[in-house]
Amino acid sequence: MVGRRTVLKLAAGLLLVREALAQGRLEKGVYRARGEVRLNDAPAKPGMVVRAGDVVATGKDAEIVFVIDRDAMLVRGGSRVEVQGKAGALIASGLRIVTGAVLSVFSPGEPKRLVAHTATIGIRGSGIYVETEADRTYVCTCYGVADIAAAQDPASRETVRTEHHDQPRYVMAKGAPQMIMRAAVVNHTDAELIFLESLVGRIPPFVGKTYRPY
Repeated sequence: MVGRRTVLKLAAGLLLVREALAQGRLEKGVYRARGEVRLNDAPAKPGMVVRAGDVVATGKDAEIVFVIDRDAMLVRGGSRVEVQGKAGALIASGLRIVTGAVLSVFSPGEPKRLVAHTATIGIRGSGIYVETEADRTYVCTCYGVADIAAAQDPASRETVRTEHHDQPRYVMAKGAPQMIMRAAVVNHTDAELIFLESLVGRIPPFVGKTYRPY
């Protein structure tokens, strides 16, 4: 059974989407920063512009949400994330997730690349959650298509096509008996995805369908 709190969060997220679309309002740069968050060498503040080449770092229990072009990211506490692309550009080619966890939504039709300690992920207009650990990387393609490869064994690769968190994966470090393994859905929600998509004027493709909310 879906809890009342989950239903309320989803409803609130959809309201944000409707308001943003009605007003023609799309967010740019840092939307919010909670706790100890730094953008390059400066404390991150709402309204700051995020560009390719920038480094985002969050302290324990901190969080930052930012938009670059038509992509939106939520970076969790204890993370270090490098925005990839031509230095200074307002369009990113992807992310390098050095530590921590990131939930991202990317615009359709524009290939992007995410790099983590044990995984390389090519995406095409996907919603995706990536969480790094010392010996593995968690990758949930929330919707869309992702080409997942083990960074330390490029021959181990898989293309994942999903509509609603259908095929989460662990991508293991070298020496594991299996490099890409099935996983459960953990540590991210549909309400967060709806919220991120609302910042760039979109609605996730699972909205309105008969899926069990996460």
